[in-house]
Amino acid sequence: MTERIVLAYSGGLDTSVAIGWIQEATGAEVVAMAVDVGQGGEALDTIRQRALDCGAVEAYVADARDEFANEYCMPGLKANTLYMGAYPNVSALSRPVIAKHLVAAAKQFGASTVSHGCTGKGNDQVRFEVAITSLAPELKTIAPVRDLALTREAAIEYAERNELPIVTTKNNPFSIDQNVWGRAVETGFLEDIWNGPTKDVYDYTNDPAFPPPADELIITFEKGIPVAIDGNAVTPLEAIMQLNERAGRQGIGRIDIVEDRLVGIKSREVYEAPGAMTLIAAHQELENITLEREQARFKRTVDQRWTELVYDGQWFSELKGSLDAFIDDTQEHVSGDIRMILHGGRATVTGRRSENTLYDFNLATYDEGQSFDQSAARGFIDIYGLSSKQATARNQRLGYSH
Repeated sequence: MTERIVLAYSGGLDTSVAIGWIQEATGAEVVAMAVDVGQGGEALDTIRQRALDCGAVEAYVADARDEFANEYCMPGLKANTLYMGAYPNVSALSRPVIAKHLVAAAKQFGASTVSHGCTGKGNDQVRFEVAITSLAPELKTIAPVRDLALTREAAIEYAERNELPIVTTKNNPFSIDQNVWGRAVETGFLEDIWNGPTKDVYDYTNDPAFPPPADELIITFEKGIPVAIDGNAVTPLEAIMQLNERAGRQGIGRIDIVEDRLVGIKSREVYEAPGAMTLIAAHQELENITLEREQARFKRTVDQRWTELVYDGQWFSELKGSLDAFIDDTQEHVSGDIRMILHGGRATVTGRRSENTLYDFNLATYDEGQSFDQSAARGFIDIYGLSSKQATARNQRLGYSH
C-alpha cells in the first residue's frame, strides 16, 4: 500500500502547491484536510474540490466551529488570555484543534505522516508539531515550506507550470490567518515597523475614527461563559460571532504590536479581534466583583502563565492542565451581567451586577449608614507598617538612607 500523508490544507497557494510537491519529493499520496474554525472566506466545498484538483487522493473537511469556540476560545476567555498584555492568542488557540483533527484524519486514512504549511521562522510549526507529538507520538511530521525548500517564488512557478486552479499573484502583500476568534496579518510592508497599517490590512473592523452611533449591550455570563446577549440566549460561537459584528462595526479590537516569538525573534503583527477583546473586557470586570482579592491577584499570575504556555504551543502539557483546573475553580462564582458601550474603538463597561458579588454598598459608601468601622483603620495601619518602621529605625541608627 502506498504511503499516505495528511496535509493541513487551507486552500491557499502554499498548501495547494504542497500537495504535488510532497508527492514528488516523497512518493506518498496526499490526503488534504481542511478544518473550519470560523475563518469565513471561500466555501469549504470549493476548498475541498481545489485540493482534489491539485492532486489530493482524498479531501476531508471538518466543521470544528462549535468545538473551537467551546473547548478552546472559552478556556482562553476564562484565562483572560492576552499575550504581552495585548494579543488574545488568535492563531495559537486554533492550532491544537487543527492538530487534533490532523491526527484523527491520519488514523482514519491510514497515514503515517502529517504535514503543515508553516515556515521555519514562526510559532505555528512548534504549535502544530508539539501538539501532534503529544497526541500521537508515532506520527512523523513534515513541513514543505521549511523542510523541502518550498519558497513563495518556487510555489508560484510550480503552480503556473502545472496550471493549478489557484490565484498566484506575486503582489499579494500579506500573510493572513483568521478564525472566529480573530484575524492575524503580517509580512509585506508591515515588516518595516515604522510603517502604519493601511486600510486594506483590516477586514473584521471598520475605521474607529468614523464610528456609527454608540451601541449599548448587556452580556450575561454563567461561570465565566457568555450565555446571553441583551437577554437572548447564545452559544459561545454565537456570542463571538455577534460581538465580532457589533464591536467590529465600531472598530474595536485592532492590535498592532511587535511581539516576542517563541523562536527568539521579534515580529510585527497586526490583529483584529473585536469579539474576543469585548468578551475579555467584560469577563475581567465581572471577575473584579466576584473574585476574592488574593484569589484574583494569584489568578492574574496564572492567567499570564497559561497564556504563555498556549502561545508557546503547550496546549496539551501537564502544566496547562493543572492551570486549567485552578482557573475553572475560580469561575464558580463568575456569573452575572455586564453592561457595555461599544463606540469608536472602545468597549467600555458601564454597569455590572451579580448575585455572587463581593461588592457591598454599605461597606463602600461614604454616606450616612455606612457599616465600615473607620476607627479600626488606625490599629490596622500601625500593625501593617510595623516592619517598615522597624527597618527604617535600624537604617537610621546605622547611618543608611534610601
